[in-house]
Amino acid sequence: MITVYGEGRGFRVVWLLEEMGLPYQLRPVDLLAGVENDIEFLAINPAGFIPAIRDGDVSMVESIAIMEYLMARYGPTPLAPEPRDPAFPVYQQFLHLGEAGLAASMYFVVVARNSAPNAEGQTWKADQAQEVFDSRLGLVTRQLARSPYLAGETFTAADISVTYALELATRAGGVVLNEAERAYVARTTGREAYKRAMQTCHATRAWAAKASGQ
Repeated sequence: MITVYGEGRGFRVVWLLEEMGLPYQLRPVDLLAGVENDIEFLAINPAGFIPAIRDGDVSMVESIAIMEYLMARYGPTPLAPEPRDPAFPVYQQFLHLGEAGLAASMYFVVVARNSAPNAEGQTWKADQAQEVFDSRLGLVTRQLARSPYLAGETFTAADISVTYALELATRAGGVVLNEAERAYVARTTGREAYKRAMQTCHATRAWAAKASGQ
């Protein structure tokens, strides 16, 4: 049984597991309360951040690395084009851009503007991170003008990666998506696996409801 530790970016992993139909359990990790006494979790990830997984004797951290591991270990899956597939390069690009270019930069924007003291919330670093996000979002926008999904006509794990980042940006970063981007998110989040993942991830569902004013 695969155990997923923590939500946040762990939602990507849960969504992927639902898409692949793999059995798993979600083990909550409360970072706000502190994990210094969470011995079980720290045994999996001594660095104390989420997500992490345990799969038999395998322990891993970093959501994109976990996704690649699961697809390689339990695939093949249409969520990951084969390396010789013409769609593979663009798939690989957006799989990683969803974290390295979008979610990672937006994280610093969100922390600076929502958690820093009022006088420090609008900082040069936050502005730089926002510029990084905006430039990478431009790549997403450009690709969506060519195809309904980031790797072409078919939904892949790259869409899981990027959709999470776009939802982070809209829910916590005050980003307003354009019409094409909103239509894209509606397509990806309309999938049954996404809905099942949301039912499993109670904290993510509550965050989404709060962000939408429900």
